[in-house]
Amino acid sequence: MARTKEFDPDVALQRAMELFWRKGYEATSMADLVEHLGVARASIYATFGGKRELYLLAYERYLENGVDFTGRLGGAGPALPAVRDLVRQYAEEAAHDAQRRGCLVVNTAVELAPHDTELARRVRVNWDFVEDTLAAALTRAREQGELAEGKDPRAIARVLLVVLQGLRVIGKASDDAARLRDAAEQALSLLD
Repeated sequence: MARTKEFDPDVALQRAMELFWRKGYEATSMADLVEHLGVARASIYATFGGKRELYLLAYERYLENGVDFTGRLGGAGPALPAVRDLVRQYAEEAAHDAQRRGCLVVNTAVELAPHDTELARRVRVNWDFVEDTLAAALTRAREQGELAEGKDPRAIARVLLVVLQGLRVIGKASDDAARLRDAAEQALSLLD
């Protein structure tokens, strides 16, 4: 008879995501994972594969639990208030990130993407999605007369993507809420 798992893989994956998000990939050892997850090393390998495979699963979990860009920006009605709210939310979350975790996508881009082609691809896919979703909302805003006809939705979406990611970086290293809010508001002035 097969032995049943003595842990919940879903809970272990959530805890692994939190650990990687806080410490990063390189600074997280298998011993750290064993201790934080409360799961034997052999069970981690048997369930998830190695540390890298667990990181990839944790990265995907982070995306699944993250901001619902489609839901926030894809609805009917005025689009610009939703875009403004999203940017302001990023600034506020970055200013109040007590654990200084930043964004796991940004952390992955900085730490691993320069030398890991698979993770670089995953980061690009995420950023393309965010940019496309912002561009679609801004295009809708222009069509609805909320955004001036001469404004380029794609170019503004690219600026906002960079600002959103930058807010997470600054928030990881500083709790200067005024700096984050001012940056967000200046970026939003592109919508005027």
